[in-house]
Amino acid sequence: MSETWLRIVGEGLSAEINPMGAELSRLTDAEGLELLWDGDPAWWTGRAPLLFPVVGGLNGGRYRLGDQTYPMAKHGFARTKLFNVIEQSADRVVLRLEADEQTRAVYPFEFRLDVAFAMEGGRLINTATISNLGDGEMPACFGFHPAFRWPLPYGGDKLDHRLHFDEPQPQPIRRVGDDGLVRPEHLPTPVEGRDMALREDLFVNDAVIFDQLASRNLVYGAVGRPGLKVSFPDSPHLGVWTKPGADYICIEPWSGFADAQNYDGDILGKPGVFLVQQGIAKSFRLEIALIEEDI
Repeated sequence: MSETWLRIVGEGLSAEINPMGAELSRLTDAEGLELLWDGDPAWWTGRAPLLFPVVGGLNGGRYRLGDQTYPMAKHGFARTKLFNVIEQSADRVVLRLEADEQTRAVYPFEFRLDVAFAMEGGRLINTATISNLGDGEMPACFGFHPAFRWPLPYGGDKLDHRLHFDEPQPQPIRRVGDDGLVRPEHLPTPVEGRDMALREDLFVNDAVIFDQLASRNLVYGAVGRPGLKVSFPDSPHLGVWTKPGADYICIEPWSGFADAQNYDGDILGKPGVFLVQQGIAKSFRLEIALIEEDI
């Protein structure tokens, strides 16, 4: 196993991936301009962590499975584990994490998590495939958590930037409380039609959570400037987050989210949890493309 970052190059984009957490750690355009957050520890050391086998926090920092209770850190353990590199070429790498003694102590399942990064047609395609190698069904959540530069390096200040969804988003949103758990009430959406203006005050109370997501594509950027098209066809939920004052915005496609404040049931009944059947794999894809046209 190696912690040397792995570089792949495509048409108009290049990327570097850290085997620790299989984390996308740099994304640059053809001119070398940085599109991804640099992990400045003064704000947040993450860049684009992968969230598995849970997304968000759990009530009491643990979950119940049958008559057993297991501890689990916020966002799970994949982001803190060193992945094996199983495939590498100029435009594609595949990394793998499998169950070990440490993971079984908190997640008693025989899983395999394969994470592929590939440059195809001017896009970075990140595919995570979860396999159940054990007996019976395996509960899980999965999320992407890329942090993009805010503002992007193409001119315009922060307040010029927005998210432009491919479908109207009139559905209400959710928020987390001070305990990091999802509050019971739904709140009015900050999206007007298909556009969500990005303002730091939106994130004083942590992430904006779309748990009734209509879109699977959006464009991030400033009007009249190059932007990023972010596609997530397999993820039914979305989080948008930053720390007020920081120069990044996280666009986080999820399947699953934090526990509700009043949830104390079995993980099999937790909203957002999916089940991976024995011998079956479930995949999630994230595509990032630089677009030149006006958003």
